[in-house]
Amino acid sequence: MTGALVVVSTPIGNLRDLSPRAADELRGADVIAAEDTRQTRKLLSLTDIPAGNRLRSVHAHNEQRESARIVELIRAGSRVVLVTDAGTPAVSDPGERIVRACIDAELPVEVVPGPSAVLAALVVSGLPATPFVFEGFLARKGAARAERIDALRRAHATTILLESPMRVAATLAELRDALGEDRRAVVARELTKLHEEVQRGTLGELAEQFAARDLRGECVVLVAPAGPPAPVGDEEIRSALTRSLAAGASRRDAAASVAGALGIARRRAYELAVELPSVVVNVES
Repeated sequence: MTGALVVVSTPIGNLRDLSPRAADELRGADVIAAEDTRQTRKLLSLTDIPAGNRLRSVHAHNEQRESARIVELIRAGSRVVLVTDAGTPAVSDPGERIVRACIDAELPVEVVPGPSAVLAALVVSGLPATPFVFEGFLARKGAARAERIDALRRAHATTILLESPMRVAATLAELRDALGEDRRAVVARELTKLHEEVQRGTLGELAEQFAARDLRGECVVLVAPAGPPAPVGDEEIRSALTRSLAAGASRRDAAASVAGALGIARRRAYELAVELPSVVVNVES
């Protein structure tokens, strides 16, 4: 028998989201590699799938070591099902190293798609779905966090973040301060569960709302793309040209420099440079 790694998506809340194919794979697996064997054993019990002694613990702290062992199991003919506590493995959950190890070993890797908090939040958000960027969890603090948040100011795609309930209010406030209180955003919490909640608004509104709440359940935060840049006015162009000309540049060189800096057509910059009083021009083109 040829072994294989089968990446199986499991429910993020509602047990009825376990697909028949996912159940079949769990039922027929030789080994079930689980992020938390207790959680997976509970899922199997609730769906009437015998666990037996097939569960193997594979989490963030032992994934590298377990990858080599899973490769050997598959080489020996085992069908190994990979699951996490909820949702799709390898998406901000363990699994990426195992998939990579099997690919490098030229072993079959299959997938049973299904529940994903990322995609579920995106499609109910009302924000543009194409393009979108999945950031996962931001760094807790420091330059790495500041750099990623700053990049969102110019992002031209909907950005999806994961956040814990204890930090979501602080993250919303930080995003508001960096991106502006009017940027549209969405917070999705407890998706597919009894207390599912999707809150839409501006970063200012959401930061104020969630600052006063005591939350449970991980949250998905979605931030709308940055709007188109404001058009550059003639006065801004003339001011930049004046500084460049006063520093000794020719009209032609000043126009080229200002056009590049402001993202405008060189011809437009040159036409405005020609109109400027000659007293500011030190070197003529």
